[in-house]
Amino acid sequence: MNKLFFLILICIVGIGSSGCNTNTVADLNVAMPQRNWSYVNKLKVGVDVKDVTQRYNIYFKLRHTTDYRYANIFVLFRLKGPDGKTVTRRMEYRLAQVDGQWLGSGSGNLYTYELPLLTNFSFPVIGKYELEVEQNMRDNPLKEISDGGLTVSTK
Repeated sequence: MNKLFFLILICIVGIGSSGCNTNTVADLNVAMPQRNWSYVNKLKVGVDVKDVTQRYNIYFKLRHTTDYRYANIFVLFRLKGPDGKTVTRRMEYRLAQVDGQWLGSGSGNLYTYELPLLTNFSFPVIGKYELEVEQNMRDNPLKEISDGGLTVSTK
């Protein structure tokens, strides 16, 4: 009887916690093979826009080890619309202070960031969009990147 109660309790907690953030439209996390992010490992997520008045926040998620060699990262952010046209922006993010202290939240030897790509953004037309992030540093592969991802949520 106790085991059955325990299983039901776990199911209820699991179902309740899975719906915590109802604003999330897409959430992608990709582990990088051997902590190496190469140009071919692009982060891609699709969004089906049904209301052009809706506002979105789009974030790039990154996790690296303490052995990451740089204080910044450059990425290419691509937004492909329903018409097939693609807009590309090169973006730089600071990951460390001048003294070398990491800016992300740390746990062990990993540091995590949630970096804004677009905030309070409205898609221009209804349809399916593809969002993509590619690392754009000189090193290929970029070493000591544990994982990356994209989050799209409504405001």
